[in-house]
Amino acid sequence: MVLMEIVGPCLIEDLTSVILIVFFTFLSVRFYVLKLKKGDGGADDDNHGNDRNVSLGYSYTASIWICLFILWARLFRLFLTCKESSTERHRRSCNFKISFFSDQVLQILSWSLTFYMLYRLRNKSERKLPWVLRSWWIFNFLDSMIHVGFEIYRRSSPSTVEQYFDYSNLIPCIYMFWFSIRGTTGVTITFIGSSDSSEPFLPKQYKTQSDPDSSSPSASKCLYGEASLLQLITFSWLNPLFSVGYKKPLVLNQIPELHAGESAEFLSRSFGEIMSRTKQEGSLGSSLMYRSIFLFIRKKIIINTIFALVSTGAGYVGPILINDLVSFLNDGTSRLRNGYSLVGIFLATKAVEAICERQYLFGAQQLSARVCSAFISHTYRKGLVISNRSRQTRTNGEMINYMTVDAVKITHFMWTIIDALMLPIDIALATFVIYLNLGLVGAVATLTAIAAVMACNFPLIKLQEKLQSKIMVSKDDRMKSTSEVLKNMKILKLQAWDTEYIKRLVALRKIEHKWLSKSLWLNAIITFIFYGTPPFISAVAFGSCIWMGIPITVGKVLSSLATFNIIQQPIFELPDILSSFIQAKVSVGRLATYFDEPDIPNDAVEHVPREETDSDVEIVNGEFSWNSGEDTDRSYPGNPTLFGIQLTIKRGMKVAICGSVGAGKTSLLSCILGEIPKLKGKVRSSGSKAYVPQSAWILTGTVRDNILFGLPYDAEKYRRTVDACALAKDLSVFGNGDLTEIGEGGINMSGGQKQRIQIARAIYQNADIYLLDDPFSAVDAHTGTHIFQECLMKLHDGKTILYITHQIEFLPAADLILVMENGRIAQAGRFEELHQRNNRFDLLVGAHIEALRSVENSNSSRIKPIQSFPMETEEEIKPEIAGNTELLPLFSSGEEIGIEKGRLIQEEECEKGIIGKDVYLAYLRSVKVGLPILFILIFQILYQVLDVLSNYWIAWATPSTIDAPARIEMNVLFLVYLILTTGSSFFILVRSILVAITGLLASEKLFKDITHSVFHAPMSFFDSTPTSRIINRMSSDQSTVDLDLAQTLSGVVFSTIGIVGTITVMCQILSPVFFIIIPVVIISIWYQRYYIATARELSRIISIQRSPIIHHFSESLSGTATIRAFEQEHRFAETNLGIIDDFIRPMFHGMSTMEWLCFRLNVLSNLVFGFTLILLVGLPKGSINSSVAGLAVTYGLSLNSEISSIIFSACIADKLMISVERILQYTKLESEGPLVVKGTTRPSENWPENGTVCFKNLEIRYAPHLPSVLKNISCVFPGKKKIGVVGRTGSGKSTLIQSLFRIIEPRQGSIQIDNVDISEIGVHDLRSRIGIIPQDPTMFQGTVRDNLDPLHQYSDHDIWEVLNKCQIGDLVGANEEKLDSKVTENGDNWSVGQRQLLCLGRSILKKSSILVLDEATASIDSATDRIVQKIIRREFQDSTVITIAHRIHTVIDSDLVLVLSDGKVVEYDSPALLLERKDSLFSKLIKEYSFRSHNFSGPTESMSA
Repeated sequence: MVLMEIVGPCLIEDLTSVILIVFFTFLSVRFYVLKLKKGDGGADDDNHGNDRNVSLGYSYTASIWICLFILWARLFRLFLTCKESSTERHRRSCNFKISFFSDQVLQILSWSLTFYMLYRLRNKSERKLPWVLRSWWIFNFLDSMIHVGFEIYRRSSPSTVEQYFDYSNLIPCIYMFWFSIRGTTGVTITFIGSSDSSEPFLPKQYKTQSDPDSSSPSASKCLYGEASLLQLITFSWLNPLFSVGYKKPLVLNQIPELHAGESAEFLSRSFGEIMSRTKQEGSLGSSLMYRSIFLFIRKKIIINTIFALVSTGAGYVGPILINDLVSFLNDGTSRLRNGYSLVGIFLATKAVEAICERQYLFGAQQLSARVCSAFISHTYRKGLVISNRSRQTRTNGEMINYMTVDAVKITHFMWTIIDALMLPIDIALATFVIYLNLGLVGAVATLTAIAAVMACNFPLIKLQEKLQSKIMVSKDDRMKSTSEVLKNMKILKLQAWDTEYIKRLVALRKIEHKWLSKSLWLNAIITFIFYGTPPFISAVAFGSCIWMGIPITVGKVLSSLATFNIIQQPIFELPDILSSFIQAKVSVGRLATYFDEPDIPNDAVEHVPREETDSDVEIVNGEFSWNSGEDTDRSYPGNPTLFGIQLTIKRGMKVAICGSVGAGKTSLLSCILGEIPKLKGKVRSSGSKAYVPQSAWILTGTVRDNILFGLPYDAEKYRRTVDACALAKDLSVFGNGDLTEIGEGGINMSGGQKQRIQIARAIYQNADIYLLDDPFSAVDAHTGTHIFQECLMKLHDGKTILYITHQIEFLPAADLILVMENGRIAQAGRFEELHQRNNRFDLLVGAHIEALRSVENSNSSRIKPIQSFPMETEEEIKPEIAGNTELLPLFSSGEEIGIEKGRLIQEEECEKGIIGKDVYLAYLRSVKVGLPILFILIFQILYQVLDVLSNYWIAWATPSTIDAPARIEMNVLFLVYLILTTGSSFFILVRSILVAITGLLASEKLFKDITHSVFHAPMSFFDSTPTSRIINRMSSDQSTVDLDLAQTLSGVVFSTIGIVGTITVMCQILSPVFFIIIPVVIISIWYQRYYIATARELSRIISIQRSPIIHHFSESLSGTATIRAFEQEHRFAETNLGIIDDFIRPMFHGMSTMEWLCFRLNVLSNLVFGFTLILLVGLPKGSINSSVAGLAVTYGLSLNSEISSIIFSACIADKLMISVERILQYTKLESEGPLVVKGTTRPSENWPENGTVCFKNLEIRYAPHLPSVLKNISCVFPGKKKIGVVGRTGSGKSTLIQSLFRIIEPRQGSIQIDNVDISEIGVHDLRSRIGIIPQDPTMFQGTVRDNLDPLHQYSDHDIWEVLNKCQIGDLVGANEEKLDSKVTENGDNWSVGQRQLLCLGRSILKKSSILVLDEATASIDSATDRIVQKIIRREFQDSTVITIAHRIHTVIDSDLVLVLSDGKVVEYDSPALLLERKDSLFSKLIKEYSFRSHNFSGPTESMSA
């Protein structure tokens, strides 16, 4: 005891003196550096004192006064020491190597320097305290705590000056300790004239977006790359980010940049180089894929493994030393005689363990982020270049899954790969510790128990793997269907199929729910095994020793228990490791197959320098096939798509391509682009290309972005392009001019506007060769003529142009006309030459002539012949097209107008600040009944009580030494222990089952709410919300709620109850521990709140930034042909890398902030543990039971992980609750009208009988902040009549039709059908009674039968009859599968014309009393159009038919014609009466149609003859 009383304090004094010298040296150096900088004028900010305000906070002022107090106390103590005699000083002091006097002088000098440096901070713009000061104050706090602790444990009251000094010094040191932990100076500096005088000075890169000087993302520096070694170890390099995030919610541009080695560009290039090297060894199979991954991660894996080895080894030192500590406490005997040596080793190993564990976990997450970047970028790059043949076997959804699912699974395995390597080492070390404590028998028994637990886990993990596979398959099916429904929501609402497809989604969810419930029940069993593993292994080990008669002591028992607790986690993680490995293996195989798919061949088209040839396009004996010899789903299986192609196009030629539906026109352009596989022959081209596809491909962004398409903005060139494409008038009415944002897929643009925008994109490129696929089908005659004249004939005169058209009037201007038939060029020549041959070409021309004749002969008795109308010249037409040219300044920078004005796609909604209690309450209310939650808490408390009792029992009842008498018989001891552990395990099983049930109830309620809300939202919601945002919530967020949230939330509660049990045990054994635990808990909570403010916003940003990756990939996949034609692959890949960086940036810093928090919590828990050990070794012998003291140490060893666990779980739960928050956002959407309104207002079964439609003062706008699209529309469509609706492009024709279906609700006015106000009936009743053939022919993945009759209401005979009527029966019949012929995603294996014919078939099957045709025949040739028009007249002769058409002959025989202009009714009468008025707009449209066709006067006369 004498040795403990003298050696212990003296050892501390020696260490204090040494550390004091070190700190004084650092303080002196720091002081000297500051003086040098001041001399240079670089460190001091005094010269700015006249233009700024300095505010000193209370914390800073208090710290100044406390420093003065401590300095005065040190001086007073030195004065008293000098007054003492040398004999008294020697009797009181230890035999120091450094004299007591020198120690006091160093203290005074150090505190003097501290005060000076602290005082100087008032003149600094630094917000953070220097690390030297913070370390100095922490050291003084620990020194004071130790001195007071020794005084307490000596049971002495303060009697000397030194003792009074120790006690009085503690409180100031506690404050300075808090001040150092807080880390900020408390000094606020604002410059005079600053816009925000209350805002502390922030570095420029951390100002928020709301600040005027807010920096761009590129201005944010890389904190990680500039960090010092100490900052990397402590993660203090994140402090500036926390400083900003704690004060106000973070935004993306405030997150620091990634280090160059973490950027997507660097990682993508590195991984690409490795893959290129492996590809040289052969096809990139799975084995070579594994090698590529290994080479990519090997350096980081080696570093992580070293950290993991050190951490694991250090973790087992504690259990080994417990036996020594108990022996020391029991009788002072130990291999390490000095108790403080034990304490030092304990703390040193815990510190090493904490540092290495944090580093290897951070490294694992860092590695995951790198792999994630590499795989996402390469998946995207592959999608841009993959061959069309390979694309036919994969939907866009499947390719997106490679990025969002497979890449994530491989990334997740990067987390567990180190755990897999460390598992055998963990088991070996655990067995070694057990061998030291319990001998060979105990070691063998332990190994046997571990093997039994692992053997039990294997079948469970196989079953879990099977269930996970089922869950993934069912989820993929649900999300594939969800994605398709969301993408085609408009057509589903128009056809009244939305309810049927929602039922299908609900049915798919039921299948998913079945597998989810089984998986969660199995998880409950696995959790039971996890918690039961330590008691089971301990029972087997201790029982074997008792049965074999091997003596055990409390030290050995506690050491073994600590070991069992450590080995519990690795054993439990084995199933996850195996599952992760298996899933990663499957994903690697899938990605390897995907990466191994052939690319679009670079040699498909031979590029010839322009100076070497005068031909821009040349095809020699070309034969091409979309099938490429495989049995796929193109229209002509087994036969070449194109054959016998011989074509030479000289530079500057205008080449027109015509032919019937499915003749091979689009395929001919594709072979020039190199898109269609070449079977034989040669294709040569010279010069750059610009391509306009038949189905408009529009990027989400502004109109200007779509036109520029990566080129710099040239104002004059841009203005000419817009004028030539007749876009000026459209831009003048847009809310934001050419900066108006276009929705996903151009959803807020009319078909004509989308087509003209992509024509403008091609024109602005100033390419050498233009390939235009039917560019005039979506625009009216007037606009089409203008574009043809201005773009093709004038603006790009001298360019080589190939254009497909069904409009014969554009053929005479061509230098060469190619007539396609059955995949070959049937005829070629100029118009006059082909017309003289009397062949297939005449059939096309004849159909056009008949259409002209129908216009000329319509009501001829009352109308002059069309030929007699004076033709407007080009100059007369052009002003009407150009529109209001005075509005063209809207093409400027956009700063002159509000950017938000007219904006459709708003920033994704994101909450700020803490997760509101309403979110938690909403989640808990979704359980419906609160009783399960109450029982969960009760069973967890019962488990914790029994667990503590079992450990307390075995520690108390086991003999302290081999020779000590047993307090109770060993058999009874073991039996009671077994009963207690079994009881605790039972409560865990019941609790786990209740958690699974509760989680399922909550997730199912949230799924039903979001599904009902989203799919009943108005169409305006889908117009302004990218599909990826909705999918993100219904996929990733829903998956989080399904699988993770309930477990994590319960984990917070369970960890809280567990740590209460641990603290209770430690405080019951050593009550003074309570006084150190309280401030530690307070500081931990403060850290958690400080951390979560930043981490929560990072999680929100991660959730938001995930959507752009999916959206950009999906959008790029839809336009790969256009991207390749414009040779923009590199630009789009670079854009993708930037999007990935924006996603990885918050993810990297989010995972780093977690390690920042855990490191500090580890330090605090080690502080408690160290304090406990010092108390134990400092207590007088016999003052405490060594058995229970050892139990306190055993619990103390786990305190580190328990504190980390509760804070970690709380933070993770807070992050996961963001998923609930995001789902709840979409459960409160505005709903469109009810599906069915029951009662007297519900229409009868045979409504509408007559089909009369009445519009009264109708006004429509797409959003409250946008201008009206339809204005005061009043007219009546008589029943069973044919109504034509005509007008310029963008005049409001399609909007009128949407209002008829209540896709858009009127701002004012009403629509009545057969005297029934459609706003008073259900939308399903309305839409199911009206038929429509939409402008964009939409087809769903499946079969021909499913697309014609998704509700399965008609027989095969009815379907075949309709197919034959639509002129497509032979094509379907030629396929072996007949009606089960496959339709790929978006109907891509059918031409646009074929799709329009199939959509016509849907309406004929439906046979509605009202039929709407919205440009229904725009993409088919005149001959087929003539047949279709006859079919419509025959099939719907007793129906009201409303026709929107740009082909004027399709409405010339209508009973009435409605003419719209700028959203207003300008004319409404019979065609005959309208044509009598030469100044009518309808007459002008007829003139324009005739003017465009006046070149056919010769052919007309000859054919008439």
